[in-house]
Amino acid sequence: MRSHGLSRPAGLSRRSFAGGVAGTAAAVGMGAGPADARAGAPGAAAPDTAERPFAAARGRHSKRPNILFVLGDDLGWADLSSYGSPHIDTPHLDRLARQGVRFTDAYSGSATCSPTRFSLYTGRFPGRTKGGLAEPIADRSVGLEPTHPTLASLLRGAGYATALIGKWHCGYLPDHSPTRSGWDEFFGNFGGALEYYSKLGLGGEYDLYEGRVREGDAEYKDLRYYTRVLTERASEYVRRDHGARPWLLNLNFTTPHWPWIADGDEERSAEVVRRIKAGEKGALWDRDGGSVEKYAEMVEDLDRSVGEVLRALRESGQERDTLVFFASDNGGERFSYNWPLSGNKGSLKEGGIRVPTILRWPARVDGGQVSHEPVYTPDWTATLLEVAGARPDPAYPLDGTSLAPYLLRGARPAERDLFWRVRGERALRRGDWKYYRGPGGADQLFHLGEDLREQADRARAEPKRLAALRAAWERTDATLLPYPAA
Repeated sequence: MRSHGLSRPAGLSRRSFAGGVAGTAAAVGMGAGPADARAGAPGAAAPDTAERPFAAARGRHSKRPNILFVLGDDLGWADLSSYGSPHIDTPHLDRLARQGVRFTDAYSGSATCSPTRFSLYTGRFPGRTKGGLAEPIADRSVGLEPTHPTLASLLRGAGYATALIGKWHCGYLPDHSPTRSGWDEFFGNFGGALEYYSKLGLGGEYDLYEGRVREGDAEYKDLRYYTRVLTERASEYVRRDHGARPWLLNLNFTTPHWPWIADGDEERSAEVVRRIKAGEKGALWDRDGGSVEKYAEMVEDLDRSVGEVLRALRESGQERDTLVFFASDNGGERFSYNWPLSGNKGSLKEGGIRVPTILRWPARVDGGQVSHEPVYTPDWTATLLEVAGARPDPAYPLDGTSLAPYLLRGARPAERDLFWRVRGERALRRGDWKYYRGPGGADQLFHLGEDLREQADRARAEPKRLAALRAAWERTDATLLPYPAA
């Protein structure tokens, strides 16, 4: 098994050209290591997503990119066929990976929905803010404060049009909303989950709104399947004439999050709605529903939906100058295919935080490449700000590291730690080594390059390394807000 740890980006494709990000000249490149066989190492590419050898090109110019940032919801690391799923077919996302870069060692900022979204929108650890301590947000007491700078507010300040379509899950009205945190437009749901047809949320409330800024604004009535509605809205946005302004679209699907209802499952939808309206607590969790086959159907629908939006982008003539990013907000759930990872959503084991991640930017980054660099959600905030020519607010320093030098110039990423904290668990990755403490309270040490399943605890064999990683975790933890008493 090959190591998937921090490594020199060998075999970089370097495409020198005039022009550059935010008006600067740069050379383009992205790491492409030895290709993996589909049935071999974890993270192996399918035959049609094999890594591309060195190829040079010159004379290409680019401008500040549009940014289409797509999130799946509770999509597991190996739920795409390009990540090794044996039973789910995802041709559109596989094609996106062929055209860009597929990351094998990419992580979410946390193990559940809203903390990861906090880390994306702020570029900081969830524990920097009170709202980020909720895992996930379940009531109106906390949220993303409108005074905190966000990816959207900083890009809007740099001249971008901004929109969020889909799941927000960073607080409720009257105090919290995308349109109060930097997005010009919002169409979607506020809560963590909703029934796909009725749009009823966890509390039985209707949860689909357009541009909602004030409590009491009208709900948006559309009882069609939610993924279809979001896909139409996103396609319309990317086709729209934005004039000379580049744009940011955060497209946050709820697929394949429970309830386990696919497009056309109106009978199952009616049953779940009946139980919600009858006051059954937890009816939306659909614990007695779903199957591996139903889950595959939902993931394949997500793939088709992303394909529709990408087709709209291509037909609009903006494909070359649009940076498209696809990932999941955390690891998979009940029916997800996570092999060979241990753990799932809610856990800081690899299955709870390692997520499929794809980036494509035809104007600047070679396609057909695979990166084994460890990266996570806050890094993408820093990266997007840099390529868009926007500056972070120095009063709110970022915790992520911009990957623009790596993506655009082939620079070796600086060695650094990846840090996670959830209530009752802790984790830190340094190179191939991962320090982990689970609910049982015992410190563990794993070498991910040799033991991606996290079964061989090296704590006793490597006490000095364990102590160093534990101390590094505790230094970062000391800078974060404490959890409120349970």
